[in-house]
Amino acid sequence: MVGILILSGTGWEGGAVLAAFFVSSSVVSRLTLPPPGFDPKGYRRDHRQVWANGGPAALGALLGFCCGEVGLWVITGSLAAAAADTWATAIGSRSGTPPRLLWSGRVVPPGTNGGVTVLGSAGAAAGALLVATVGALVGGTARLLPVAALIGFAGMLVDSTLGAALQARFLCPVCGESSEWRVHHCGTPTVRQGGIAWLDNDGVNLAATTAAALLALAGWAVSGPSR
Repeated sequence: MVGILILSGTGWEGGAVLAAFFVSSSVVSRLTLPPPGFDPKGYRRDHRQVWANGGPAALGALLGFCCGEVGLWVITGSLAAAAADTWATAIGSRSGTPPRLLWSGRVVPPGTNGGVTVLGSAGAAAGALLVATVGALVGGTARLLPVAALIGFAGMLVDSTLGAALQARFLCPVCGESSEWRVHHCGTPTVRQGGIAWLDNDGVNLAATTAAALLALAGWAVSGPSR
């Protein structure tokens, strides 16, 4: 459905941006090393992850029916943010230094929401730049490249901040392991340690990609359509 909406609204150009995100992120996700004592979802994308990462882009593509290139701008900005987050997680898991919280600089265990590393941040910039470059090339709009790349990186920072401040955190009372789920993989119901109970990683991703889509729309409006 995401692919159909993007292709319908923006044609092969939007499809190329979607492919750049999907292929590169699928490949780089396989490099992710799960942090010790954590219970992540894994690299396989289910329907909730697809909509969280691609939903705002798919809806934004519909703007292509009435406003031309704006649909491509929204797709590129939103998917650049999704790519930045995916690449940051995958590349950052290989960092030899522990992550630090964005706002305090405090060292935290690997896998902690809001923790960032220099290597992970470089990965985020590379992922955003890749998607932004493809969007600019297929759209023939050079000014889209820096705008989408910056929006993509900013989206990763929004994702990290919201994840640390608001995402639910759980602990398995039997294993003593941190988890993203109400039930640990061992089958034991977890205990919430903080955050909003219903807000999981997919919800945080959706908020970040939606914010990036809106920023891309604003960027297009400020810069003006191509002539």
